[in-house]
Amino acid sequence: MNLIPFCTLDTTCPYLPDRKSRTEYIYIEGCNFELNSKLVRYGFRRFGRYFQKPVCQGCDKCVSVRVDSFSFLPSKSQRRVIRKNENTRWYYSRPLVDDEHVELFKKYHRHMYHKRDWKYYDMDLKKYYDLYVLGYGNFGKEISYYNEAGELICVDLIDILEDGISSIYCYYDPEYSHLSLGKFSLLKEIEFIRKSELRWVYLGYHVDGCQSLEYKKDYQPQEILTEYVGFDKDAIWK
Repeated sequence: MNLIPFCTLDTTCPYLPDRKSRTEYIYIEGCNFELNSKLVRYGFRRFGRYFQKPVCQGCDKCVSVRVDSFSFLPSKSQRRVIRKNENTRWYYSRPLVDDEHVELFKKYHRHMYHKRDWKYYDMDLKKYYDLYVLGYGNFGKEISYYNEAGELICVDLIDILEDGISSIYCYYDPEYSHLSLGKFSLLKEIEFIRKSELRWVYLGYHVDGCQSLEYKKDYQPQEILTEYVGFDKDAIWK
């Protein structure tokens, strides 16, 4: 296993543009199941072979959250989302990359660029492979969703952990916004991991004041990581 730690300089925060952010990275070749599980518990997010967590000076807005799947009960509106997707087909596999995935990813991000002024990054097969496929090991998985005609309409990328799931990234076809596929994919994660008798769904960061991350508050009960600490200390969730 090869590990290379490094840190960025201060840049404009992607969540709160009036603030600066700094990110700690670990590049890992050959990460195994146990180490990936530990890194998630310590607040790291995985993209390809890169693991990252915030180390911003003077700001603690990025809070890692996890949902207790054992105690979760869907709300009335969440039950409606489940019913709306009764005919949505899904498929569980390792992470995949092809033109269909890349085109759907680009379509989603063009939509979010216009809807919420997200920064738009052009995507191709190699970039997608490096970000969402590379480094998946024996833990990286994909849940892909299809309409009745067999067309890909949503992709949910996850990591299986010792104690649950790390929810990495989800994107969907905006033409199917009426199905609330982002919400449905997370409800499916909770159902899936509970059936596996594992407890936690790690949602990454909630940032108070960032509209794109507000949905995470709707999945309760939750715990938060109280502090980002080094491996010489215990990661405490409560």
